[in-house]
Amino acid sequence: MKKIAVITGTRAEYGLLKPLIQAIDTNDSLDLQLVVTAMHLSPEYGMTINEIIKDGFPIVKKIESLLSSDSAVGVTKSISLAMASFAETFDEQNPDIIVILGDRTEMLAAAIAANMANIPIAHIHGGETTEGAYDEGIRHAITKMSYWHFTSAEEYRQRVIQLGEHPERCYNVGAVGLDSIKNLPLLSKVDFETQINFKPTGKTALVTYHPVTLENSTAESQFKAILDALNGIDNLNIIFTHANSDRDGKIINEMIVKYVKDNEHKSVEFKSLGQLRYLSALKYVDLVIGNSSSGIIEVPYYHIPTLNIGDRQKGRVAPISVLNIQPSSSEIKIGINKALSTEFLSDISNQDQLYGDGSSTDKIISILTETKEVGLKKSFYNLNL
Repeated sequence: MKKIAVITGTRAEYGLLKPLIQAIDTNDSLDLQLVVTAMHLSPEYGMTINEIIKDGFPIVKKIESLLSSDSAVGVTKSISLAMASFAETFDEQNPDIIVILGDRTEMLAAAIAANMANIPIAHIHGGETTEGAYDEGIRHAITKMSYWHFTSAEEYRQRVIQLGEHPERCYNVGAVGLDSIKNLPLLSKVDFETQINFKPTGKTALVTYHPVTLENSTAESQFKAILDALNGIDNLNIIFTHANSDRDGKIINEMIVKYVKDNEHKSVEFKSLGQLRYLSALKYVDLVIGNSSSGIIEVPYYHIPTLNIGDRQKGRVAPISVLNIQPSSSEIKIGINKALSTEFLSDISNQDQLYGDGSSTDKIISILTETKEVGLKKSFYNLNL
């Protein structure tokens, strides 16, 4: 039986991985080793490990890695702490395969530790570009340390190959987040409003904004531009979810708390909505504002508009429902009005889905179970230039 260690550190990533975790857990030829770390274990970010416990998945290790500081030094020390803990965990659990999604700092730590232990890595969502964040370099570094590559679009598969990975180990499986959207029974509107204790009247926006980590000290000014624009739109309700643990994320969260306190009649805030409430929110809100990858990958499935603010997600393949907006209050306000216009909503009502059909989990499980031997001495695949 193959022992599959799945690493999860954030609420969003766990939501994406959940169908895969469940499939591994119920597969007779696979043994799930779930390792929980980072934001999941922090009260400041909602102690989202409780969602995992509630779902009933067995957790083999909890790795405390976040320091209280979100400065560059604090984040770097957190990576160091996580790396040492992952090394000990992998030595203790002896997994056959490690599954990593995306580009978070704790995933870099896990990849380095796995590489040193000669444990093959299956990397999900490689080959993507986010030019405004240090995630860009982390993602490509994890690609070079990984054996299998499960990309969300063909363009990203080709980029992984361009990085020297052999095409036979690169698979375009689509975005795993669509699996949950396709299969998860969502809350009714009444139940959703009851659970968030908020009953919007009129239009509603879901706002999630994270720091642009390759820019210096822009979090406060850019998020202020968003808040100013929101104030300029009449009868717009707002559901905020907090920023992640990236550098300067605390600044954004403090601004959210203050804004909601001053505008309780039209806004509400959450450290984490959790997967069910978040996906249910997408069914009932009128638009999504911010710079989360979800706005580009998962939100378009619902045929609602996304205002993608700034450069954090610059470079991702995006459907027509995504409006790329500079972080100025005037442009954001114009973007909101365009997104809510009858003409724009009509244009996106039948847009193509660029990130697969919600069957990623089955494809990944099939590949991991069928692979018999792994040769970690990878040759660099050269393109015919």
